[in-house]
Amino acid sequence: MNSKLLKNDKYNTPKNTKRIFWDKLMLNSRLYFYIKYFKLVLKSNKLAKSSKYDDNEWELSSYRIFDLIEKCGGKIHITGLDFIRNCEGPVIFVSNHMSTMETMIFPFIINPIKKITFVVKDSLVTHSYFGAIMRSRNPIVVSRSNSREDFKIVMEKGVEYLASGKSIVIFPQSTRSVEFIPKKFNSLGVKLASKAKVIIIPVAIKTDFWGNGKYLKEFGPINRKEQIHINFGEPLSVKGTGKEEHKKILEFISSNLKKWQE
Repeated sequence: MNSKLLKNDKYNTPKNTKRIFWDKLMLNSRLYFYIKYFKLVLKSNKLAKSSKYDDNEWELSSYRIFDLIEKCGGKIHITGLDFIRNCEGPVIFVSNHMSTMETMIFPFIINPIKKITFVVKDSLVTHSYFGAIMRSRNPIVVSRSNSREDFKIVMEKGVEYLASGKSIVIFPQSTRSVEFIPKKFNSLGVKLASKAKVIIIPVAIKTDFWGNGKYLKEFGPINRKEQIHINFGEPLSVKGTGKEEHKKILEFISSNLKKWQE
């Protein structure tokens, strides 16, 4: 893994990055990308089932997907990495959720700086391909069918994980979506940060390079004309009810998406 790749506050895919010949030969289809992606997932799945999928393997497999995206025509732009480096202790990352991509590449981007886990729905930990991988990461698992019980689980386990020094990534939208609808973006991350007395780092992403599939969301079209953006915002301390901080997160995500879509 290239540990020096993301050493600065910003990262942009180098202009001289060459497309893989076989990917170009397949005329911008998704075929080559998913062949290589499946191989990486199967290898990680095997390691996870053998209890060998540790943090280093997670970061390495994430880097390989990051590298595959770039070599299949993806242009990745990351800003705000110093906000993560300069923030003491565990934090909560609150992000919009567009596609499978952010789940796949966040470990390479964030975990070398702050050890993370995710809040995920239960279907991910029982998935045929991703289940063993996800379970090995000790995520906080929710059902999405009982909001009261899910809230209790996140509050209890979240406080426990944060107290142990582990940061948490939360996608407050109910599902992955290219469209950002603020009223569907819950305040779970803010409430957890308030209870655990930790900082929030808002994250705005545009990852529609990796589209959502019609039947299987993980395997959608690859849109090479779409630029990939990930912006980590200024850390927020939650005060009072957290309404102001929640509003700031919504504004941060909305303003970045508007800028990237212009």
